[in-house]
Amino acid sequence: MSLNLLQEQQEQEQEAEKPPSYHPRPVRPWRVAVIANVKGETPLPIDAPADAGAEFDRRETIQAIQDAIESDGHSTRFLSADESLMDTLREYRPDICFNIAEGIMGDGREAQVPALLEMLRIPYTASRVLANAVGLDKTMTKRIWRDHGIPTAPFQEFVTGSEPLDAELAFPLFVKPAREGTGMGMSEKSIVRNEAELRERVLWVVRSYHQPALVEAYLPGREFTIGVLGRADARQWTRNPRLYRADGFHRFPVLEVDNNNTVTPGVYGHLAKTLHPGDEGIPGFICPARVDAPLAEEMRSLAIRAHQAIGALDVSRVDVRLDAEGRPRLLEINTLPGLTPGFSDLCVLAGAESLSYTDLILEILYLGASRWGLLAQPNKLVRVPMSVNGQRVFARPLTFE
Repeated sequence: MSLNLLQEQQEQEQEAEKPPSYHPRPVRPWRVAVIANVKGETPLPIDAPADAGAEFDRRETIQAIQDAIESDGHSTRFLSADESLMDTLREYRPDICFNIAEGIMGDGREAQVPALLEMLRIPYTASRVLANAVGLDKTMTKRIWRDHGIPTAPFQEFVTGSEPLDAELAFPLFVKPAREGTGMGMSEKSIVRNEAELRERVLWVVRSYHQPALVEAYLPGREFTIGVLGRADARQWTRNPRLYRADGFHRFPVLEVDNNNTVTPGVYGHLAKTLHPGDEGIPGFICPARVDAPLAEEMRSLAIRAHQAIGALDVSRVDVRLDAEGRPRLLEINTLPGLTPGFSDLCVLAGAESLSYTDLILEILYLGASRWGLLAQPNKLVRVPMSVNGQRVFARPLTFE
């Protein structure tokens, strides 16, 4: 390669590294629906387990999200993710929905709201239908990761509880519901050390949660949480271009969860996740985690690969634990990570690097909006969604000035 050609290539690469010099903006303020399930307000099935609804949000969290969105000039309304949602969507006619709804029942419940919004042709934030359904199914997620060469602990799914144990699995093992979040069904009893304990715990999960039990090799090492934000073209649409590397993803600090002296020792389970700062038995949250830079970068890279492997979009949170040799093994992914200010893992990660709560929420909003044509680059065209006779259509293109 000639010297001039090499120099030209280096200049092009340096130019590609530079973030855009503009900040894409909406052509007008939006009506934003914040869609969620509220603790104590969303009805639950009569045969639901005791910890059902643990992943639902509090009104305070929803209001914090609304305040962040309204700070940039938009109007908002909370819509409950229950049987009334189709009616309230048609009445409010949002331009975009900020979706944090967990769903009410069913093995793909986190996909219910995205599926409804797509049927009604209403834009929304974060992952789409399939990724939300897959992310809730821990066994399916692990199968996909395994096929992509992403390291995860050896596992087996038990549907009835009577299946023979895979010969490759050795005690101790870890048992949890295959399709739950927020540590539901997980406690110190989830660690089983012999066949009798395994069968007892698997049957308890199957009967209590009406779903398969996921059995994994127990990982004795440290536990971490990794935040994922962005996608390949994120720097074209963000309000903060310097947040993202050239691959379009932001690298949050790594968060370590210290479970050694918690209310559920050794396990980041449901009860531990219900505690707040100052409560006795709460896990220790260390951010940035005290880990070597190569391990931190490896875990962040694995989290991005895991996010992409299931088709997640814009934001997620991936849980990682080290095996006996200190190697990272991915546990699960949350495509709808909690957003309680100062408490949810993703918010703690953002706060550790002085990324404000408002900026975090607006990043998620604008990344989502850009996928649906609601943002415009300078001198580019944007399609503004409108409603005519109750039907959503797209108006003629408007130029962003």
